[in-house]
Amino acid sequence: MNFRIGYGYDVHRLAEGETLWLGGVLIPHDKGTVAHSDGDVLIHALCDAMLGAAKMRDIGYHFPDNSSDYKNIDSKLLLAKSKDLIRGKGYLIGNLDITIAAQKPKLKDYIPDMEQALAKVLDVDVDVVSIKATTTEQMGFEGREEGISAHAVVLIYKA
Repeated sequence: MNFRIGYGYDVHRLAEGETLWLGGVLIPHDKGTVAHSDGDVLIHALCDAMLGAAKMRDIGYHFPDNSSDYKNIDSKLLLAKSKDLIRGKGYLIGNLDITIAAQKPKLKDYIPDMEQALAKVLDVDVDVVSIKATTTEQMGFEGREEGISAHAVVLIYKA
């Protein structure tokens, strides 16, 4: 089998009056992400990891933030399109591992719903989807609640 590993990273500013979507789940919080799309940093990092593993460039190449086609788009649609792109090259997802860095809100109660949402979009068993959350101990832009970031690693393989 032909295995490949991809890594993705995304970050968005946080601001009052915006919504906070993470892993396809709306998270209640007094701040949300500032973005062209829905600002789901978790899904954006995952798309980059998947596309990179298949040597298909990055999310901005396929879904540019200056295109009205993607204004306020649900990032689950971008994830589905990324899945279709890598499948078009003959790749399937082995597993994925994602870490979200945010001081607030606490995310542990939302992680199972996020894992289910991603598994559904990717058409994989939830057992291959791993999401973790961490704070930065009040250091950096995440710790000051100025932004949120996500790191994603994915294993893909030729079918």
